[in-house]
Amino acid sequence: MTTIEYPGGSPSAQHESGNGDRRRPPSLNAGRLWSAGLATAAVAALAGFVGVLAGRALFGVALHAPDDVRMFADADAVRLCVGAAVAALAATGLVHLLWLSTPRPLTYFGWIVGLFTAAAVFMPFLAGGSLAVALIVAVIHLVVGLAIGTLITGAAASAARS
Repeated sequence: MTTIEYPGGSPSAQHESGNGDRRRPPSLNAGRLWSAGLATAAVAALAGFVGVLAGRALFGVALHAPDDVRMFADADAVRLCVGAAVAALAATGLVHLLWLSTPRPLTYFGWIVGLFTAAAVFMPFLAGGSLAVALIVAVIHLVVGLAIGTLITGAAASAARS
């Protein structure tokens, strides 16, 4: 006969606790989460940078600046990279807050990041610029959103302490 081990005891013992919460989520190692959040910020910024370079090198599309402006002098490209890093840090704060306050925090986090990523993908098409620029920026936003979502979710799951 197979025995099933329930975290925190049997389901009936958990229900008898009277607090209505059958299972407490494991605690979170905040230092580990935030160090991963900083690493994710670096990855997100670099993903944006590589996307800008790819747009220029592969497709000949200067995303936000004239062709004669060098990559490092392009303030809009720098803003895109800094924005990606800030978004990663905001996502780290969000998952930390959700971990402390909601049941199934990673499920809510996945939905929130997914919807923000979808909005970021559609925003370049509303800016009124050229279609080529909008497509490149949308792909960059998608890659950055996927990187943030997967890396922060993995970091939070790894930082969980039973």
